[in-house]
Amino acid sequence: MYRVFCESYNNYIAQNNSDDYRSKIAEPLALIVDPDKFNAAKENETNLYKRLCDLLYFMEKSKEQYPRFNAFLWTIESRGMVGKHYGIVSPEDLQEQAKLINMFLKLVYWSVT
Repeated sequence: MYRVFCESYNNYIAQNNSDDYRSKIAEPLALIVDPDKFNAAKENETNLYKRLCDLLYFMEKSKEQYPRFNAFLWTIESRGMVGKHYGIVSPEDLQEQAKLINMFLKLVYWSVT
């Protein structure tokens, strides 16, 4: 599931304009793809790290609505990526981020090359 997410994320980023709304809300997801960046951001408690923590916390609370989150969260928790509520991301952005991740996990951005 982690590999699916990473490849889908990279395909999504390659296909989209970095100035659009969805690309902006996808920024914290880069930390999931690169554990070294995640660990550095965690150590420094960057804004990007806090935004990701808010999202992971939201995802944990949204497993009923998005069943694929259960397995995905399990795979990233094994990498030390755990949600925490900082309250800096709007509910609307969290919902949109969750939809985007759900699309990744449903293989919407998967490439079969």
